This record gives sequence, structure tokens and C-alpha cells, in this order.
Amino acid sequence: MSSVTSIANYTSNTSSADTVSGSQQALTQQDFLQLLVSQMENQDPLDPQSDTQMAAEMAQFTSLQQTTAMSSSLAMMQADSLLGSTVNLQVDAQTTASGVVQGVLLQNGTPQILVNGSAYNLSQVVSVAPTVTGAASSGSDSSTQ
Repeated sequence: MSSVTSIANYTSNTSSADTVSGSQQALTQQDFLQLLVSQMENQDPLDPQSDTQMAAEMAQFTSLQQTTAMSSSLAMMQADSLLGSTVNLQVDAQTTASGVVQGVLLQNGTPQILVNGSAYNLSQVVSVAPTVTGAASSGSDSSTQ
């Protein structure tokens, strides 16, 4: 079995599993290592893959993982920074909503903000404004009377 056939079989098995579960799955580091081992097992012994190429591929994969984790952390920080702010949201093409961000939820690795009891994606935020509180001072000083 060639490495191309092995990878094609692995990809088709993964795709059919995604269809059954109804969700998209990303390749993990374990998946990458399985593909790498399969490639090494089925390579041409007269023309083997260089060890520097494998190290470069592993470094690229690690870099991609770290970038993905950093992006996720940044999105969570962005959602956290909206706590207590008043936001306007585009719910769908015809519907908008507004309210104070009451909390942040993490659903399927994606942060969502909680406004008026409903969860919204950060991409639905149209505008952000500071929340005006009703406890503003009236300007009179009660100690002068």
C-alpha cells in the first residue's frame, strides 16, 4: 500500500466519521503523527524522506497549534472585555438586539456573550458602548444644609 493510498483511506474514513457525527473535526497532533508513521512505513527504501523535512513538518504543525490556541485565547479576552458593556447585535438579516453583556460562555471552543438571557457570537456585535448607570450624582451637596 502506498503512502498516498494510506493517506487517502485515512482521509475518507475521517470524512465519513464527520458526516455521521454532523460536526467538523480538526486534525490533531496524534493524527499528524499517525500519518507520518504511515508515510515512513510505506516510503521507497531507495529514496527515503529526509529527517530534516520531517522535523520541519513537525515544527510547522506545532506552530499552527500554538497560533490556534493563541487565537482562541485572544477571542476569549475580547469577549471578557465586553462584560458590563452595552452592545448592539445583528441577530439575523432583519433582527437586531441590544443590551448589557451579562456573561461569557464557551461553547465548542468559541466564546459567546450572554445578552438578555441569550448567547450571541462575537461576530454578531455591531457596536459597543459603556453602560450608563442610574446612580449618577445630582450635583447637590447634602452637607451644606
